[in-house]
Amino acid sequence: MKLSPWSVWAGTDGMTAAAAAAFAQRAERWGYSALWIPEAIGRDPLVHAAWLLANTKRLILATGIANIYARDATAMAAGQITLAEQSGGRFLLGLGVSHAPMVEGRGHHYGKPVASMRAYLQAMKEAPSIAPKPAERPLTVLAALGPKMLQLAGSDADGAHPYNVTPEHTAQARAILGPGKLLCPDQKVLLETDAARARATGRQILSVYLKLPNYCRNLLRQGFTDADVAGQGSDGLIDAIVAWGDEDAIRARLQQHLDAGADQVCINSIAHDKGFQPDEKILELLAPGGDRAAA
Repeated sequence: MKLSPWSVWAGTDGMTAAAAAAFAQRAERWGYSALWIPEAIGRDPLVHAAWLLANTKRLILATGIANIYARDATAMAAGQITLAEQSGGRFLLGLGVSHAPMVEGRGHHYGKPVASMRAYLQAMKEAPSIAPKPAERPLTVLAALGPKMLQLAGSDADGAHPYNVTPEHTAQARAILGPGKLLCPDQKVLLETDAARARATGRQILSVYLKLPNYCRNLLRQGFTDADVAGQGSDGLIDAIVAWGDEDAIRARLQQHLDAGADQVCINSIAHDKGFQPDEKILELLAPGGDRAAA
């Protein structure tokens, strides 16, 4: 599996199946090596990944993330092996513990995050299977934010996929993971040079995450204050998490993650009045290859 420095992170649950497939094909043509898709209250990401893999030729499909409380370890291992084998190794499994309100809201007990993930990974390794194995061992990364989960991502998995983080966090994550492990942070980007408009849109997106304790705790670990994470977030917090500005400003932020040790930056494009739908204009401007590069 070869991951280029730029990938796309996009919530495609609001698209029809046909529209999502067409979007994945455009991302592939633009030269992105991977498309990361989430799991929340929409599609099953493993089923959706199968559809998108079947409609692309080179694009890697990654889950950012698949919830360990949504399926047991045996089912997750079976899904991973199936998708990797059927796609010729184009599936990357990102796992996460999600958040207590979301997990308990579906009737599960939310366990201690690191212990729960460690046990789940071990159960996946021990899961029996008579299915044909992929040509190469499929990779697994963890939605790791704090130092203990990052350590687990380095010792028991193939790397980490941090979300809502800064380049400074990427540097800290690389130091904990060490060399040879994948580090694929998410970076929200917004093509907007007006500060007031950019921050207003950034707040619309981040307000959802600031209600979840895992993200707030990690932001406090990154040096932000209680005042920064209160309500819809301070200007400083918005500016740190959302890379807004012109194309050059956005490219500079993405490069900061690479300079800090990221293997791949997952570009999460947002736009005014589009909710969690991706902004394809900036994705095309940032395209690392494919049709636009050859034009």
